[in-house]
Amino acid sequence: MSAPTNNETWVIEAGDDVIQKKARVGIAALDPKEKLLYCLWVADYGMRNAGDLTTARDLYAAFQEEGASLSKGLSLEFTHETFVLPKEVLERQYFERFDRVCDEIKRA
Repeated sequence: MSAPTNNETWVIEAGDDVIQKKARVGIAALDPKEKLLYCLWVADYGMRNAGDLTTARDLYAAFQEEGASLSKGLSLEFTHETFVLPKEVLERQYFERFDRVCDEIKRA
């Protein structure tokens, strides 16, 4: 197994911060970027641990729809294009799109 990339580490660490905040104050108290990061973390967890988005849907059923809405609201074009892909296409392209999505969210 290869070492994690900077963006993999970022999603894990920043995602953990968001998860802890969510546990303390609830998802409604997260700002749009934090909610979007949570959606990405959920997708990443499913893809890296199960190889698909079924586990992601089990964790947070609305992750893809909410990720699409939030990224559109934040004017994150590539991230929005990614979250609106059909599930099967997103599963196939996830790792190809991952770094660019991370970079776009970081700059938001």
